[in-house]
Amino acid sequence: MRIGAVIIVIWLLLGLVAAYERGYFKDTGDASCAEAGTVIVTTLAGPLNWLGANPKITCDVPEPSE
Repeated sequence: MRIGAVIIVIWLLLGLVAAYERGYFKDTGDASCAEAGTVIVTTLAGPLNWLGANPKITCDVPEPSE
């Protein structure tokens, strides 16, 4: 069980490194659900980022009807 936890921690750390390399942690001032989702998915994808995975999230909020 400890080995599995270590593998998960290493996987997530590599995902954070990939998100950092892509510049997702720069302070842009305009945070959105899409940006947060992209950072989370990139982190969860971990080492797959270096194999070509480029996860992106979009948050399409419908306009209210009148």
